[in-house]
Amino acid sequence: MPINDSVDWSIDLGGGTRVGLIQAGTFRSDAGALFGPVPRMLWHGLVSDEIDREGRLLQALNCLLVESAAGRLLIETGIGERIPEKVRDIREYEGPAIVPALVTAGFSPETVDAVALTHLHFDHAGGLLRSTGEKAFPKARIVAQQAEWEMAFDRNSRIVASYDQPELRLVRDWGKEGWASGEVEIMPGVTVVPTGGHSKGHQAVIVRGAGGRAAIGGQTLRGARSRTLAFLGDLGMRPWSANPRWVTSFDDFPLDSVAAKGVLFERAVAEGWTIVLSHEPKAPVGKLVVDRDRYRFQPI
Repeated sequence: MPINDSVDWSIDLGGGTRVGLIQAGTFRSDAGALFGPVPRMLWHGLVSDEIDREGRLLQALNCLLVESAAGRLLIETGIGERIPEKVRDIREYEGPAIVPALVTAGFSPETVDAVALTHLHFDHAGGLLRSTGEKAFPKARIVAQQAEWEMAFDRNSRIVASYDQPELRLVRDWGKEGWASGEVEIMPGVTVVPTGGHSKGHQAVIVRGAGGRAAIGGQTLRGARSRTLAFLGDLGMRPWSANPRWVTSFDDFPLDSVAAKGVLFERAVAEGWTIVLSHEPKAPVGKLVVDRDRYRFQPI
């Protein structure tokens, strides 16, 4: 079944490549941690209407399904079905996990040929296994940077707290089959680009077509013609991530985040990329535009 109006948003990039957005639930994160070193007086007004009494923000788990003549690729898997109830309650994790979300949209997980993960934190790689422990995507290869897999099992206490190491051990051999080392075209028109910053092996996923039009709810959007779509993982979580200097407390290498965002954002503007934000619940798709000495996210 091809990507159709059952997904949350879709775009035809041309050349037989189509991308659909599927949200695999929501969870909550501490607002202060999301803004990291940015002073509260600068960010509080941006989120005052959505911050809850615990000081948290609602975060979407945005995943992308890419279809082309070469096969079907899933970008990210969300939190998944194996999250402990205590963590589910603390995080207020709600909504369908990636597999039921795909099925509701009309896609069988057995038809996914590859899964690209920007990194291995629980909210991006947690959906690799079903609640039973079986592979969620039994015919797929997993594509993440080798550096990310190696770092994920480090004994540094910050790393131990950042990764769900027991769960990752269950899929380590599966993941090793698709290790990427540097910038790699994982299927025609789809490239993973190492960025570092948020984590040592963090990567962006760039999808290129030959022109096309975006559609929401079956209606074509004027002026939405684009040849390239970029999913920047947690270097592009929410609209305010468009300021390269605004990094999160979760970034292990913040200076690398700033540098990587500067390079990618410059290209995104110059080439008119469509950007999909990893955790924005309301308006996750847009463009980057120059705003003085920084950038601004402009929703489509």
